[in-house]
Amino acid sequence: MSIPATAVAPLTIGDAEFLIDRARSAAEAAGVPVAVTVLDAGGHLLAFRRDDRAVLIAGETSTRKAYTALQLNTPTADLVDAVQPGGLFHTLPTALDRPLLFIAGGVPVHRDGRLIGALGVGGGAPEQDHSFADAAVRSLNA
Repeated sequence: MSIPATAVAPLTIGDAEFLIDRARSAAEAAGVPVAVTVLDAGGHLLAFRRDDRAVLIAGETSTRKAYTALQLNTPTADLVDAVQPGGLFHTLPTALDRPLLFIAGGVPVHRDGRLIGALGVGGGAPEQDHSFADAAVRSLNA
């Protein structure tokens, strides 16, 4: 006899907009123009916003950070050392068709202990991007 899995509500567009607003508010308070990407559990784009003053590449980096956090179910800040020479994932960035980005700023989103999506922030220093993303995810789960 198996126990059926309990359904967990997926990440909604409302959740995605909330995450973007929270991440952007944290970035604005720090004076950092950013791009923010929210992906659902399947890696599909749910929402994206790039501040007018954010560097253009911030959009790409925020998306890749979110994708990396989703695929590995780990904040990208926790993976930076793993891709260094001799690290567990040293060859992973070049082994896949989809580009991963091992720079802080991507955070998985969980609900009731299950992975439901990911948030990526780009445009600031990696530590700043991580703090903005982490604050947004924590506020969603509060």
